[in-house]
Order: sequence, then structure tokens, then C-alpha cells
Amino acid sequence: MEGNEEFMKYRSPLVSRYASKEMAFNFSDKKKFTTWRKLWILLAKAEKELGLPITDAQIQEMETHAEDIDFAMAAEQERKLRHDVMAHVHTFAHCCPSAAPIIHLGATSCYVGDNTDLIMLRDGFDILLPKLARVIDRLADFADKYKDLPTLGFTHYQPAQLTTVGKRACLWLQDLAMDMRNLQRARDDLRFRGVKGTTGTQASFLQLFQGDHDKVEELDRKVTEMAGFRKAYLVTGQTYSRKVDVDCLSSLASLGSTVHKICTDIRLLANLKEIEEPFEKEQIGSSAMPYKRNPMRAERCCSLARHLVALMADPLQTASVQWLERTLDDSANRRISLPESFLTADIVLSTLQNITEGLVVYPKVIERHIRHELPFMATENIIMAMVQAGGNRQDCHEKIRVLSQEAAAVVKQEGGDNDLLARVQRDPYFTPILGQLDALLDPSTFIGRAPQQVTRFLSEEIRPLLEPFKSKMDVRIELEL
Repeated sequence: MEGNEEFMKYRSPLVSRYASKEMAFNFSDKKKFTTWRKLWILLAKAEKELGLPITDAQIQEMETHAEDIDFAMAAEQERKLRHDVMAHVHTFAHCCPSAAPIIHLGATSCYVGDNTDLIMLRDGFDILLPKLARVIDRLADFADKYKDLPTLGFTHYQPAQLTTVGKRACLWLQDLAMDMRNLQRARDDLRFRGVKGTTGTQASFLQLFQGDHDKVEELDRKVTEMAGFRKAYLVTGQTYSRKVDVDCLSSLASLGSTVHKICTDIRLLANLKEIEEPFEKEQIGSSAMPYKRNPMRAERCCSLARHLVALMADPLQTASVQWLERTLDDSANRRISLPESFLTADIVLSTLQNITEGLVVYPKVIERHIRHELPFMATENIIMAMVQAGGNRQDCHEKIRVLSQEAAAVVKQEGGDNDLLARVQRDPYFTPILGQLDALLDPSTFIGRAPQQVTRFLSEEIRPLLEPFKSKMDVRIELEL
């Protein structure tokens, strides 16, 4: 049974089943606690540079042991001390005896906790942004390829005027482009908590530097810069404002709503047999119905996107109940909501990339659906042609209305095909325009400026958005169902 121990307790499917290795690592204990140690090293280096009695040997000792964390010892220390940061201070000090007195000097737990969270958020966005760019890139190619292919448009999920397959994809792309800007803004707006002390006043550091305000400010600046951030928040309580988490997770929740909409559209189109997601040769759609080709990938995206949207409630409520300088009821919640939001976003983007790399279009089915509806949509064109041939608009309108109702009855009550065109051809009234009927019913004349809109939209708004990610475009997604 020893080898089966991992199956004896709950494992989050976000990690065990779905997430990429890089995002799973980003929120791992290894990343978290090695980052804590790196932050203690940065603090010691900056304090030494500013004149505190810290030696090169102490810093060297800390750097030597930055990666070799004894997790068993840390867990034992935490059981004893009931404090995760102090448990890791003691564990680090154990392998750095000469540096022990200066580890965490002047700092509060949130120095490592909050600054590490900010690093993880930043790095999480850096994992997501290229994935989102690849989805946009694949969809842009799809939109360009099918910009001229007429298809039934739907409003209220009822047949409406024609659009094109590519133009519809641009509706998806526009939402994804907004998400790209939201994620980039949230990432670029992130600052470092920096070195602020227990209630954000920097009192402990002012004491360490014997009242020298300039040195305290310089300490904050140095550590922030060494950690790879351009700016630190100028004011914090014990923690950075939890509104920052709201900012980050709202951009991900908004992405979730976009993905849900796109994948719902794909599922609806799969039902119409107009478009399908990729389907493997040996994939089984149903255990009972061998003919089925279920849109499993799109369904997974919708399922997880729903969770991503739902997670937004956590940071909103957490930010609202941070009393005064802080309360600790944020901690357990953030351990779940921050990683889960990024892990979930990561999974839906990987899955959506896989879908967009293999979308299958069935033009003949799309054409058949157009044929069923187009005669009704062409009635205005027929009336205009008859008027130009010398007919009376009102008379023509009445003739078309009667024939349309008869054709609709065949479709709805008898389950037959739309025979409006045949009725028009049989009616002597329409003899003057019979030679024009094919041209009047050419689907390409019903799509307006859709192809031109696609071309302009892709060149002006989408391609420039992808420019910064050019070097990361070649990664393809092999999805395990």
C-alpha cells in the first residue's frame, strides 16, 4: 500500500489532472519557501550595503543554502511554534548558524509572505500572457481563413442576417483582446510591498538605522529593485492592500467569462454540425452511443471558467473585511483563491489553445442551413427587384407575405424544406425577375462588409497586440483528456 499513499487523500484536480507544470510550480511550496529565503538574502545584502554589521560570509552562507530546504524540519517547527514564517526562519538558521542572528532582521512576517505573493502573481501573469497570445494568434488565423465564408447569424439563437464564420470569430477575438489588455495592466500595475515593518510604518528599520530616514527609504528602494520590481507601494498596513488581489483576480474572472462565451458558442455550433473542436481518431464520445462526438474540450473550458468567475467573490470579500492595519482572516482564503484562479486560468487557456489549433468547419452544412433560411431573408431584395421591373411595392409585399407564410407552414408543420423559392418561380406575377433570382439569393451579397471588417480588425487591433509575444508563438498544446 505504501506506493498508493497519495491516493488516500484528496488532491486538487487543478494540479493532479489539469494544470501545466510551470503554473503548478509557480504556486508550489518549493517556489514559495525558496523565494522567502531569497528575500531574506536581499534584505541582508541591502542592510549590509547601508552599514549594518552584516558580513559577506553570512550572506555567502545564506546563498549556499537558499535551495536546500528541510521541509520535514520546517513542518515540525511549525507544529511547535504555530507560526509558518518563524518555522522557516528557524529551519534556515539551522543550516546557516553564523547568519542566524541577522536572518529576518527588522522584518515582519509579511515581508516574506506578501512580497512572495506579489512575485508569484507577477510570474503567474507572465505564464498566462503568452498562452493568451497564442489563443488569439490561432483564432486570428482562423478568422482570416474564413472571413469570406457566409454563415447564418443568430440573435436570440434564432436565424438572423448572414455574417461570416471569420467575422463571428472576431467577436471572440475582441473579447480576448480586452482580456489581454486587462491581464497586462494588472501585471504591470503590480508593485512590491517592500520593507515596511509590522504596521507599515517602517519603525523597526528606523530604529535599526538610528533614526536615518534616508537609509530606510534607500533600503526599501534597494530591496524592491533587487527583487525585480520598478516600484513599491508607498503606504501599506501590515499587508499590501487586498484590493491588489481584487485587481488581479478580476482580470482572470473576466477572462473566464470570455472563455465561457466562446466555448458555449462552439458547443452550440457543434450541435448544428457547422463547427467542431478537434476529435481524436480513437476518442470515444459516449459509452452508449458510438456515433457521438461530444465537445468535451469546450465543456471542460465552460466548467472551469465557471469556477474562475466564482472565485472572484473571495478577494472582494477579503478586501472588504481587512480591519484597520490587517486581520489574519485573509490568509487561509488567499492560500486557496490566489493559486486556484491562476491554475484555472492556465488550464482554460491551454485547453482553448488546443481547440483553436484544430477547429473543424463544415462548409456544406453551413450552406444547407443558409439555404433553409435565405429565401425568407431575400424577400426584401425580391420586392426591390420587382419594383425596379415596374411592379407595385404593396402588391409585391402582399404576394411575398402570403407565399412566405405558406412556405413557413411547410417547414414548421410538415417538417419539409423551405420551398419559398419554388413558389415564387411558379407564380406568374414574378416572371419579370425570374432571371435575377440566383443573383438575388447569392449568400455573398448578404454579408455586408464582414470580410473587410475582419481584415481591418486583424491588422489594426490584433496583430499589433501579439507583437511582444512573437518569440513564444510556436508552442503547441497536446491535450490529455
